Amino acid sequence: MNRTSVITGIILIVIAIILGAFGAHALKEKLEPTQLNSFEVGVRYQMYHGLALLAIGLAASQLKFSLKAFNTLIIAGVIAFCFSIYFLAIQDLIGVKLSFLGPITPIGGSVLIIAWIILLVKFIRSNPKESA
Repeated sequence: MNRTSVITGIILIVIAIILGAFGAHALKEKLEPTQLNSFEVGVRYQMYHGLALLAIGLAASQLKFSLKAFNTLIIAGVIAFCFSIYFLAIQDLIGVKLSFLGPITPIGGSVLIIAWIILLVKFIRSNPKESA
């Protein structure tokens, strides 16, 4: 087990549940449908990555490599991708122009993709083909 992955995954899941409920109840009547949809995309991706960290963390004893880079990139990617989406979705509601966050979203998405590619490469390199 990788304690960092498990704890981080659980924290991301809890925050995603809270934000999902907040979006569904408190923001439903306050945001435009497109804004609410964007907010929900952030929640969904945060939940996916929280669940992934939890699963990978629980299975870490089966892996023959460190998850430090993966964990770091997932956390950075979720913060950049999901939280920029959250703030962009509610910027009209809070009355602050946050359009400068627009370019942060694809950077965060790219960081998430890089994290998964790193995990794939590490997995492939650490587990040579086994005969069936």
